[in-house]
Amino acid sequence: MPLALLALAISAFGIGTTEFVMMGLLPNVADDLGTSVPTAGHLVSAYALGVVIGPSAALCLGRRCGFLAVAPAARPVCFA
Repeated sequence: MPLALLALAISAFGIGTTEFVMMGLLPNVADDLGTSVPTAGHLVSAYALGVVIGPSAALCLGRRCGFLAVAPAARPVCFA
């Protein structure tokens, strides 16, 4: 199996797992935030939207400005 395919499979598994874990913890998150479960469910949608838009925006910015220039600015965003 090519290494790139293995990396893609592992990353897809990780992204899918984080979304399903969040759905399982949703009632607890809603209680902690003091909101209803449907309102807290928007967090799952926001995460999914970030997964879709974030890498595309980073790729476009990296191609325009150079990946080495974008990396120091992207690091704090990833760990925030």
